[in-house]
Amino acid sequence: MRLLHTSDWHLGRAFHRVNLLDAQAAFIDHLVATVREERVDAVLVAGDVYDRAVPPLAAVEVFDEALHRLAELGVPTVMISGNHDSARRLGVGAGLIGRAGIHLRTAPAECATPVVLADDHGDVAFYGLPYLEPALVKDEFKVKKAGHEAVLGAAMDRVRADLAARPPGTRSVVLAHAFVTGGEPSDSERDITVGGVESVPAAVFDGVDYAALGHLHGSQTLSERVRYSGSPLAYSFSEQHHRKSMWLIDLGPRGEIAAERIDCPVPRRLARIEGTLETLLADPELEGHEDAWVEATLTDPVRPAEPMARLSERFPHTLSLAFAPRRPDGVPEVSYAQRLKGRDDREIAEDFVAHVRGSGPDEHERAVLQDAFDDVRASEAVREVAR
Repeated sequence: MRLLHTSDWHLGRAFHRVNLLDAQAAFIDHLVATVREERVDAVLVAGDVYDRAVPPLAAVEVFDEALHRLAELGVPTVMISGNHDSARRLGVGAGLIGRAGIHLRTAPAECATPVVLADDHGDVAFYGLPYLEPALVKDEFKVKKAGHEAVLGAAMDRVRADLAARPPGTRSVVLAHAFVTGGEPSDSERDITVGGVESVPAAVFDGVDYAALGHLHGSQTLSERVRYSGSPLAYSFSEQHHRKSMWLIDLGPRGEIAAERIDCPVPRRLARIEGTLETLLADPELEGHEDAWVEATLTDPVRPAEPMARLSERFPHTLSLAFAPRRPDGVPEVSYAQRLKGRDDREIAEDFVAHVRGSGPDEHERAVLQDAFDDVRASEAVREVAR
């Protein structure tokens, strides 16, 4: 059975100030063409269909067109909700849409109810595990501690139990939206840390033939059977070197895996450039970046006049401008933004406590801070669900 694995469409998202809906619609064209040309048997979409819980109408229209075109091809599609989606909104009409071959899996309670498709070698059971927010689903899965590993592990226990009750030789595919250990993040994914822990081990997916993952935006192979497709478009300059693609997976009669990457269309290249303003305006080696979306970092010791306007004369698609002035020897070249880069909310709060008090928080205080941030994030998730 031939599968096309994609995820993280983020319909409705912009790249800095650039509207990407046309590029997202071009990706849908490419997806549909790939399904037709490669004779795909099933399409897998591993979450974050939309960029936010209440997407703009134009994004909904792109999604609606995608569903109609996939249904017209007669190729089944299995799709789950991600942490950016409103599971309840995305799942509206799932029963009716399923009759057209578009199978939406957005309810945690249904994670062990597979979509069963068949080929000449027997059945393939597709299990859709939507993004599982630990604070919201811990009761459903009867786990004592609300954490990603606990809830995802409990969901996979249900999957394995259902699979064990099926005829011998039934092959299995799981769609999941999570941060799995070994994956490489970028700057454009929303933090899903709980209790200071954000990742789950790849071993949680043991026992299934293929795990089609979503959430991380770079295409990655964690093992032969556990892969991220990544997002079809770049959503931050940290993805400058990503090769945006989908996985074309051939699932053999005994669960063998053969994988091939299918490149996605690139609306415009990304470029990060750094130097003094005069250097950037004159350096002939930067000629290849003149048609790219540009993030420029200026190192002038004094901020020059009208830097964005002057940069845009040579690089008309400059979208981001930062300043990192070169300082004399012995003076740290660390800006406030650089000091915060890569640090989560809890670490920033702990640094603030140390700055104000002269010493950092003790273990009890760290636990209080972490609980507070977890409660806020869970409350935001509850509000999104209720909207």
